[in-house]
Amino acid sequence: MCCSWLRCRRRVADSTDNNAPMEAFEKSESPAEEATEEQQKATSPAPSRVTRNNQMRLSNAAGAYTNGHGGDTTGRRGAENVPPPQQPPQPTPTNTRITQQFTASTVAGGGAAARPAGVSSTVSVPHAVASGAVRRSNVVKEVERLKENREKRRQRQAELKEEKEALMNMDPGNPNWEFLAMIREYQNSIEFRPLTGNEPVEDHQITVCVRKRPLNKKENLKKEVDVISVPTKDQMIVHEPKNKVDLTKYLENQKFRFDYAFDDSCTNEVVYKYTAKPLVQTIFEGGMATCFAYGQTGSGKTHTMGGDFQGKTQDCKKGIYAMAARDVFAYLKSPKYKPLNLIVSASFFEIYSGKVFDLLADKAKLRVLEDGKQQVQIVGLTEKVVDNVDEVLKLIQHGNAARTSGQTSANSNSSRSHAVFQIVVRSPGMHRVHGKFSLIDLAGNERGADTSSASRQTRMESAEINKSLLALKECIRALGMKGQNHLPFRVSKLTQVLRDSFIGDKSRTCMIAMISPAMSSCEHSLNTLRYADRVKELGSADPARRHDDADVDMDQPPAHDLAQLRSLNEGDMSAEMYTFHEAIDEMQRAEEEVLDNHKAISDYLQHALQRCNQLLAITRDVDYDQDAYATQWEELLNEQLSVLAQSRDLVAEFRAKMQQEEHISRRIQPPPRHH
Repeated sequence: MCCSWLRCRRRVADSTDNNAPMEAFEKSESPAEEATEEQQKATSPAPSRVTRNNQMRLSNAAGAYTNGHGGDTTGRRGAENVPPPQQPPQPTPTNTRITQQFTASTVAGGGAAARPAGVSSTVSVPHAVASGAVRRSNVVKEVERLKENREKRRQRQAELKEEKEALMNMDPGNPNWEFLAMIREYQNSIEFRPLTGNEPVEDHQITVCVRKRPLNKKENLKKEVDVISVPTKDQMIVHEPKNKVDLTKYLENQKFRFDYAFDDSCTNEVVYKYTAKPLVQTIFEGGMATCFAYGQTGSGKTHTMGGDFQGKTQDCKKGIYAMAARDVFAYLKSPKYKPLNLIVSASFFEIYSGKVFDLLADKAKLRVLEDGKQQVQIVGLTEKVVDNVDEVLKLIQHGNAARTSGQTSANSNSSRSHAVFQIVVRSPGMHRVHGKFSLIDLAGNERGADTSSASRQTRMESAEINKSLLALKECIRALGMKGQNHLPFRVSKLTQVLRDSFIGDKSRTCMIAMISPAMSSCEHSLNTLRYADRVKELGSADPARRHDDADVDMDQPPAHDLAQLRSLNEGDMSAEMYTFHEAIDEMQRAEEEVLDNHKAISDYLQHALQRCNQLLAITRDVDYDQDAYATQWEELLNEQLSVLAQSRDLVAEFRAKMQQEEHISRRIQPPPRHH
């Protein structure tokens, strides 16, 4: 072994004696080894503990060689200067060779031979060091992979930003552009085949259809998003905007199917063709027909029934009222019905807060009574005979001008009453009703938004609207599902006056549900569609369950009707709302008693005044009977006091009912408001 070390020293000395530069020795390495060493210098981290230990061992080995030939200059024991045992040759990868350079210096302690400057020794590193280098290479690969993924993410974010800017430029300034983009993406994935007006008209006893109006000027200025799609002639889709817990936006696409679905391009003529036009023949065949316009305030009900608006002026010629009247007179002139000499008359009245007013007689208040034949009569209703369409249009214009309106958040000129326009066909001579067509423009269907209002009149108005709409649904249920033991007609004035239109196999009805396409009206539109969907579900009853007539028990009190209405609509009428309706009904009955008594007192006091004047005239005689005068005057005063005391008690009861209604209204939780 000593010989091996001596030979190694002689070779180094020979290289020094021949003045071979260090660069020549380093260039003896292969190009691959040089590249590998440069890569390790650039990419390798600080030497690990294993590498430092190996370097120390090499340094100690070099010191032992020097001390063995030039004296123990390190001060270590002889055992430490023993050269390491010879290891069998190990195949060392190129990237694990380490170059140790020993520069010429004086070894500590002096007297030792110095190493020639610039000498480089290449020593094999153990396999553990090679494994560390491999691990470092894997780390480098992982870093490069993460860097590549980061670049991809940045590129994707840049692409998304460009898409976002493109969408925002498509609808600049729209705060709901994300929902708009999702709606357009959904619409691009479906096929649109809407109603064209050339499809055949289907025959139904109950027809339920939905009409979507276009965005109005106010909604366009607010950059409202259209959330309604009408892909086919009988389907409507509501793209309801939603937000997840993490505020991520998404759409809930709710689908509804009806007999007909009219998009915003359909005219009143197309709507009339599939809704009210088939009902005209019904009244000439001895039946009763009804056509309702139902929906949120501002959804287009009055436009559909009454005609187009030019500002605040309405063109009645293009409404369903006028088109139905035109067809009625066309039937009268037809060869089939002209020999019958039928007479056509029209009436127009409104139902506001449970009271009936005549729109053709300066809104005179009317009373609804039941005669001995259990037929409902509107006492004093104006019914004018009409001979042509122009006369009908004049009545419609006169009635629309007198209709009760009030400002709401949805419509500055909102109709807050049910308007009923009736075309009655009568037989000549006996004036027996041959058929009746009732066209109803319902009040807005906002679900109890004002039942907690500070105004009692507003609370009563809203409660009556909601109650009448629930009762209307149940009356249509009676038309579609015959066989109920009792129908709650008297729970509202609307269903009470239309009672004869819901019984009999010859009765037919049509409901046109109106919806607004605006995103801000999405919740109200869904409520309208769910109501219409429920009516259509009731209309498709099992024919085996039908009977000739519904069993209408008119002896049941109105309170029983209200209880039955709640049992049929538990999901739409809470216990608190039921109690509130009861309180309003009791207050209205007390009000009617007070008003009737007031009229009676007014007539009585006029008669009592005459008696008082007659009694006073007796005293003008010189020798009048004083005892008789005193007795009669005392009797008259006692009678008046008794009558006035009864009136005072009725007024006190009415006031107590009003206080009860106000107390209950405070306990009702206001419904959630959707923005």
